Amino acid sequence: MSTARDRWLDEGLKVLAEEGAAGIRIDRIAARLNLSKGSFHHHFDGADGYKKELLAHFERLSVEALENAISEVGESAGPRTVLARLTKLVGSDGTGLYRPEVETALRAWATWDADVRAVQTRLDEARLAALQRVWRPAAAGDEEARTAALLPYLLAVGATVVFPPVGPDRLRDLYELLLPLVPDDPGEAVPV
Repeated sequence: MSTARDRWLDEGLKVLAEEGAAGIRIDRIAARLNLSKGSFHHHFDGADGYKKELLAHFERLSVEALENAISEVGESAGPRTVLARLTKLVGSDGTGLYRPEVETALRAWATWDADVRAVQTRLDEARLAALQRVWRPAAAGDEEARTAALLPYLLAVGATVVFPPVGPDRLRDLYELLLPLVPDDPGEAVPV
């Protein structure tokens, strides 16, 4: 069972996805949760504290989901195998590796809020570093692995910034088109 604090954070992500940063208002989230503002103040140090906790919550969920998915397969399985597993996890349940509405709202928010921009920067870097590790066994070096990691990542980022965002099922279809191009053996050349 989720704690009240977790409910506040999870609902904040739903509001962010639905209404953007402007929707992150304590009174509105309290009403949606049927909780009091007192409950909010019990768990968070004001609106700024909530914003920081909400951002940390999303960052943690995002990085953990990606790292756990990679760990389940094992990086030694090869890039194609790992990326095929990640592709399967890009689904329509709205809680997986790709949450386009949250991603879109967060990137928009980052354009005018330095705290959000710092989180977005860390999140982008953590995701790219994880994908670079996946590609590394089939690449000639770190730079080639980084370049190869950029393709699937930039596809996901681009999918969130077109309007309307590309849905998870469609993004998964696009990744499935790319999978045959991905080497799975360290001896295969990386198509960059």
